[in-house]
Amino acid sequence: MDHHRQLLADNDPEIAAAIGGEEVRQRDGIELIPSENYTYPEVLATLGTVLTNKYAEGYPGRRYYGGQQFTDRIEDIARERARALFRAEHANVQPLSGSAMNQAAYLACLQPGDTVLAMDLSHGGHLTHGAPVSHMGRLFNFVRYKTRHNQQGAIDYDALMATALETRPKLVLCGFSSYPRGLDYGAFRRIADAVGALAMADIAHIGGLVAAGALRNPLDDGFDIVTTTVHKSLRGPRAGLVLCRSAQAKAIDASVFPGLQGGPHMHTIAATAVALRKAAEPAFRDYARQVLANAQALATALLAQGVSLITGGTDNHLLVLHTIDSFGLDGRRAEEALDRIGIAANKQVVPDDPRPPLRPSGLRIGTPAATTRGMGEAEMHRIAGWMVDAMRHPDDAARLSRLADEVRAFCRQFPLPGVTEARAA
Repeated sequence: MDHHRQLLADNDPEIAAAIGGEEVRQRDGIELIPSENYTYPEVLATLGTVLTNKYAEGYPGRRYYGGQQFTDRIEDIARERARALFRAEHANVQPLSGSAMNQAAYLACLQPGDTVLAMDLSHGGHLTHGAPVSHMGRLFNFVRYKTRHNQQGAIDYDALMATALETRPKLVLCGFSSYPRGLDYGAFRRIADAVGALAMADIAHIGGLVAAGALRNPLDDGFDIVTTTVHKSLRGPRAGLVLCRSAQAKAIDASVFPGLQGGPHMHTIAATAVALRKAAEPAFRDYARQVLANAQALATALLAQGVSLITGGTDNHLLVLHTIDSFGLDGRRAEEALDRIGIAANKQVVPDDPRPPLRPSGLRIGTPAATTRGMGEAEMHRIAGWMVDAMRHPDDAARLSRLADEVRAFCRQFPLPGVTEARAA
């Protein structure tokens, strides 16, 4: 046990025990929540440094506190790495989360009451894309577009153009948290141009896949603003990035600070810089390609066992299962059945879901975390078998116990980054 772990165990055994339990849960289970991943050991090491002691309000060269020679250097490195990786003219690395980065982007370029064209939450959009329960949904006028059920979830871009011409949005937003198909960024750009709007893409889920060149970069299609979290497919700390054209740089920076946030978390910005460097390496490109290959393999295996998938498959890292149609289970019961065998997923609404959000009709899964541990296409087929078995027999305790033992033994073959490796050392 290292010094810091022992110090925590000696001074707060309750918290130390809970952290230890979480390490065991992660080590012995399969993480299929598509927004989660295992960060690098180097990132974990960076987060636990003296940088957490330092306030750094402002930006490099324009801070409100003294003693910034090293924090300035760190933030400059992080910004340059973000610009280079995503081919962006400007990058802000200070947002504390995905929600904060999107809020900062809206507040930088919109006035209260302005219209935003964004994807409906049940069709795959995110809470920050104007859901009525969100603050942004009350502050701005979000017009929500949907997908087409009978065409594998495709977006009707002609209808979207007509809606834009009718509603005259100031911002056209694309991006998702549970949409398994690709987006035509060129079509979104043309729609924005037709009404004189800014084009924004939220690539929080697929930021790592875009950085690696495995999926298309909206900035290459002339988008004005692109946001992404760092902790999902990028494998960094929990944080957000705002990437934009030079024309939006001043407004974005002012919106993040002082508009929305105070002092940035410098230990997180340093960890972001570490993750961005890792993402520029050839191994990360191989990783991104494997994430997509694993998603295809998992979809193929589930379809072969009669599972109904929203949009009929996937073009990215995630899948949405219609658990009511497939197993007669709502998403909550399906999630609980998988939890009992050591597979983490999350309940998910499906397009125009008639069921409430806490007992929806679907389940969302993804492959970034399992791929990080070294699992490949063959393992995806095994995982699909365990999932289907558990969801077909959610009340068979003996069966679920046996499946949990199989999953646990399977997971011990795949090291947990930052935990198993550190203990082995």
